[in-house]
Amino acid sequence: MRQATAVANAAGLVAGFALDSVFGDPRRWHPVAGFGRTAGALERRVYRPDRAAGTLFTAVAVGTPVLLGVAATLATRRHPVARAALMAAGTWTVLGGRTLRHEAGVMGSALRAGDLPAARGRLGHLCGRDPSTLDESELARATVESVAENTSDAVVAPLVWGALAGLPGLLGYRAANTLDAMVGHRSPRYARFGTPAARLDDVLNLAPARLTGLLTIAVAPVAHGDRSRAWRVWRRDRDDHPSPNAGQCEAAMAGALGVRLGGRNRYFGRSEVRPFLGDGPRPEARHLKRAARISGAVGLAALGLTAAWPLTAGRLVSAVGRRALRAGRGWVR
Repeated sequence: MRQATAVANAAGLVAGFALDSVFGDPRRWHPVAGFGRTAGALERRVYRPDRAAGTLFTAVAVGTPVLLGVAATLATRRHPVARAALMAAGTWTVLGGRTLRHEAGVMGSALRAGDLPAARGRLGHLCGRDPSTLDESELARATVESVAENTSDAVVAPLVWGALAGLPGLLGYRAANTLDAMVGHRSPRYARFGTPAARLDDVLNLAPARLTGLLTIAVAPVAHGDRSRAWRVWRRDRDDHPSPNAGQCEAAMAGALGVRLGGRNRYFGRSEVRPFLGDGPRPEARHLKRAARISGAVGLAALGLTAAWPLTAGRLVSAVGRRALRAGRGWVR
């Protein structure tokens, strides 16, 4: 039975990844968008400018999808085909690799055509920066940084949590990451209320972000990148970023592309100065296609590792855990 469950989970991850690669995000009735609307309604009911309210909000908004995932997992424990179908649907729902690469391509086309108004109008599909005064270099930098970070957030991390915790892991991770995007930023309204969601997202991304950095280094040659340079930049610059996770991905991407990221980021009503990551010129339109290619290769490599996990190391970890649990019960007696 456990072998069938492991196979079903692995098959679901692969099928869901394939669905995302072919179809991308649904244009209408996207479940993540529906979750965002529901979480927004919950926020309006429980909001207070303190961390206690933020903790309650985060616990309910993340805990509910996790419990739904647990219920679905229990309901399909003797039905591996149904389990695989649910995992495939869940994986497709939470992944965003194709859409991320598509947006990078659209931005690159606009910049190559010299159409700054179109490029500025498109930046909101990738990040929350104010594009009104950005030139080609800054638009390209914002895109490369978004592709690097979201390769972890929208591809690697969901696959990792799906491999480790099945459907509850997939749904719980996407819920936490969505809440971070909604309330996890430094604004007067969310300075305290959004802290629990931001910290949960940080914790859930600790391992996936570092895996993304390492995989970016490994696949750098697919975009004519230099592994040794990517490794050197990643080791030197990854901890300079204020985020415990974004710097892992961005430093590796900067080294792989041979560009320098970082600088002043202008948002609506505020700005932040980020340290420089990498050496070389600032990004240009020509770098966006290479960044998207690296992102796609990282996703495939992560899929290989995570799909193998339930059938290999995951089974070993589960067996050791069960043996330790039985030993503990015997000792208690």
